[in-house]
Amino acid sequence: MRPRRRVLATALLLAATALAPAALPATAAAPSPVRHGAGDRCPESDALPAATVARLDSTVEKVRREAGIPGLVVGIWMPGQGCYVRATGVADKRTGEPMSADGYVRIGSETKTFTVTALLRLVDEGKVGLDDPIDAYVRGVPNGHRITLRHLAGMRSGLFPYTSDPDFVRDLLSAPKRPFNPWEVLSYGYRHANTFAPGATFQYSNSNLVLLGLVVEKVTGRRLADVLHEDVVRPAGLRHTFLPKGAEFPLPHARGYTDQTLDGTVADATDWNPSWAWSAGAMISDLDDLRRWAPVLATGKLLSPATQAQRLKTLPTGFPGTSYGLGILDTNGWIGHNGSLPGYETVTVYLPSQRATLVLMLNTDSLSGGQEPSTLVARAVTGVITPKNVYAGSVTPRG
Repeated sequence: MRPRRRVLATALLLAATALAPAALPATAAAPSPVRHGAGDRCPESDALPAATVARLDSTVEKVRREAGIPGLVVGIWMPGQGCYVRATGVADKRTGEPMSADGYVRIGSETKTFTVTALLRLVDEGKVGLDDPIDAYVRGVPNGHRITLRHLAGMRSGLFPYTSDPDFVRDLLSAPKRPFNPWEVLSYGYRHANTFAPGATFQYSNSNLVLLGLVVEKVTGRRLADVLHEDVVRPAGLRHTFLPKGAEFPLPHARGYTDQTLDGTVADATDWNPSWAWSAGAMISDLDDLRRWAPVLATGKLLSPATQAQRLKTLPTGFPGTSYGLGILDTNGWIGHNGSLPGYETVTVYLPSQRATLVLMLNTDSLSGGQEPSTLVARAVTGVITPKNVYAGSVTPRG
């Protein structure tokens, strides 16, 4: 297996890399205004200054071409300054259908922000404690008597990431449309010794969030999908965000492309089953909902001030400019999360100092120069709009 397959990656990819120009696919479209949906996301009267818009148009298209991104949606909202929404490239490489801002997208690891929010609401209700051991809720976890819910939410449990198990990678990529259940994916990780003592350091691991999904189900007595909808999505005012049972994917949506295949060739992963990522990375959303979610998440609208303060106590990840809290990322002041799984990448972040929101939606997860394409876009865009707060990097996902 190629080590660049990020379905088994557990590090952060943050080093800046100069990109060599790449050939633009024959079907690629030039930057164009989005097809506005309900609410008119960014009317001309509210747009950022013309010079900024022109610079963003040029920057967005340049990074899209150089990173080999088929289709890209960029949404920026900066109160008092203006907004910017663009869809560029193609949603379908076969037909040349242009990318649109109106579609659904698989949000990968942004799912973690919803799962941990559900957990923290249970903390506020006094039904769980962050320093409770996972053993109190889920039995059979290696070293589970010492690993707390806080360790799991902060990626500091020491549990081996099941996505790094070679058998899991082979099984997933051999039959990417097959379903997985939470206990099954955890078993791949349990075959390995824990990687460090709880709390000792940071290691990104989907195993942590799958366990937290099981905790939420155990404590509430409800399916995780229902808890997320009733206790997080609906109170946040979101209308198009949900955890699918399997591979279902509402229309419209862009086709998603990945090089995470057994032979390394690019495949259409649109209908691959994301159940293997479950509470760690299987959710679906759209641009409008992600725009609303960014400030809700970063300001703690659904949580008590005390619990939100604990969530935002981010700790070092070992990479400059990037720290991690409880299911939340801080990258040079931008707070939120990124997401990536075969075929799609997203970024949803909020900059409190300027009340600015940035949302990115891509229909590929193929690395460019060793980096996540969404990181390259986020870095380039924030270099234009917030040069004092340039997006440093994203948590390595695949889910």
